[in-house]
Amino acid sequence: MRAILLAAGMGTRLRPITLTTPKSLVPVNGVPMAERQIEFLKEVGVEDIIVVTGYLHESFNYLKQKYGVKLIHNDKYDVYNNIYTMYLVKDYLKNSYVIDADIYLNNNFFLESPKTSLYFSAKKKDFENEWMLRFNEDLRVYDIEVGTKEEDYILSGVSFWSEKDGEKIVKKLEEAIKGGDFTNLYWDDIVKDNIKDLEVYVHKIGSEDVFEVDSIEDLRKVEAYLNPASN
Repeated sequence: MRAILLAAGMGTRLRPITLTTPKSLVPVNGVPMAERQIEFLKEVGVEDIIVVTGYLHESFNYLKQKYGVKLIHNDKYDVYNNIYTMYLVKDYLKNSYVIDADIYLNNNFFLESPKTSLYFSAKKKDFENEWMLRFNEDLRVYDIEVGTKEEDYILSGVSFWSEKDGEKIVKKLEEAIKGGDFTNLYWDDIVKDNIKDLEVYVHKIGSEDVFEVDSIEDLRKVEAYLNPASN
């Protein structure tokens, strides 16, 4: 079992912080978000960790010595969405966690031995243009919708992919890239468009187990939540 951390993005909404620091290395409560993820993964026995870099990629070099991770550079990070990032690491996808490296994990909800493909999903409130999961009573995902709602289970930026499903997704990734028209696609689109052929289940987590940090305002909100006494 391994993990892929997607850390190629520019994080423009977090400027001026991200003018000199990649978004996933922005500290929350004193610890870079990607480092916290790596430490949580190691706590459950995941040692094979691949970090896909792009913007300010030299900033990640210290992670190799500190944690023994493997770095893969996406030199087209400013051209394509994360579908190309995933394509670069497609050979690692089977039996692997895939994590957006620019989210703050408040608690360690990683599993030591997932048995199926999983979307770790939190029920969030008052969101816009998020990826909402549709699943049956057995928690199997049958559809994904992108939209706005007052409250629902949405993608958290953490998933796990079985060997069987990983193989199917890799084939679809290759088809998309070779097809040439993938500029506006995210890697989650590949899953969304083929969800009925995959065996993906929801693993429910708490609404405060994970936080998106997309803007300065988001960062302030997370810091305020973590340090209520200082408010």
